[in-house]
Amino acid sequence: MTAPAVLAITMGDASGIGPEIIAKALAQAPERAVVYGSFAVMADTVRRLGLGLAVRPLASPAQARLDAGTIEVIECTRITEPPPPGRISAVSGQAAFDAIIAAIAAARSGQVGGIVTAPIHKEAMASAGIRYPGHTEILADYSGAKRVAMMLANDEIRTVLVTIHTSLRKAIEGGDFDAQMSAIRLAHEGGRALGFAAPRVAVAGLNPHAGEGGLFGDEEIRIIRPAIEAARAEGIDASGPYPGDTVYMQARQGRFDVVVAQYHDQGLIPVKYLGLDQGVNITLGLPFVRTSPDHGTAFDIAGRGIAEHASLVTALQYARRLVAARQGLPLERTP
Repeated sequence: MTAPAVLAITMGDASGIGPEIIAKALAQAPERAVVYGSFAVMADTVRRLGLGLAVRPLASPAQARLDAGTIEVIECTRITEPPPPGRISAVSGQAAFDAIIAAIAAARSGQVGGIVTAPIHKEAMASAGIRYPGHTEILADYSGAKRVAMMLANDEIRTVLVTIHTSLRKAIEGGDFDAQMSAIRLAHEGGRALGFAAPRVAVAGLNPHAGEGGLFGDEEIRIIRPAIEAARAEGIDASGPYPGDTVYMQARQGRFDVVVAQYHDQGLIPVKYLGLDQGVNITLGLPFVRTSPDHGTAFDIAGRGIAEHASLVTALQYARRLVAARQGLPLERTP
């Protein structure tokens, strides 16, 4: 049987908790994974945490031995010494970006089967002159994907966003018919990748009470409902629009497999409320697998050795499952 493809773990912002949670996760259980980032930072992190792991530099994933007790690092940054923890740094922002770009190139060329990304800091990247609002937009631009969507998932609910990192005003403007159709289709595809043969996709409304028949806004009538009907005509089990304040409760009760949210906070608040440790960010629409923990760089605790790595472990579990599905291998149990 073919072995599962190697995963790339990007180090994230070197001044945040990314290196720490990576080291802890790999110390907890061996992974078919290599780290894209800074050898100096990962070696220093392992030393400070007293994990007793070896840190080995690599030139490419093909050189990986994947030995237990060893973290293998592909150097793709310009960091020569670890930056101070918990501070916005152009050096860390540039290094985080460089690691992402290198991992994308490896995934596109088939050297790795997927990418698991540690958290980045948007202000740090901006200070380095990198103008991206988040991972999703970088992945979309550098992967060649025509349309991507963010899925947030845990063991109770899964949600896909119509619009992502933008103002609420622009999110309303951007939620047109094409955006609705793309999100519904990607929700369907994402649900299938997670093992649902015919995913039941619920679409949330934009306005209170899903517009209340046009009393509180007509986007549901003009845009969202026609998109749902068009998706159903394609064979997708889509329904709605449902009020945003109750649809996630119904999903938790088992009525729906995936919920399409209209904007960032409508979708992320329910997932994050259930616990950051188990939430995973999955980018749909890419030519490769990408997952990420559902939390940030946590500058307030960086360098203190107390960061929780459970969400990264869950992100690795989801990535393995999604890569196995793409390879046609037997699926692990859903995390």
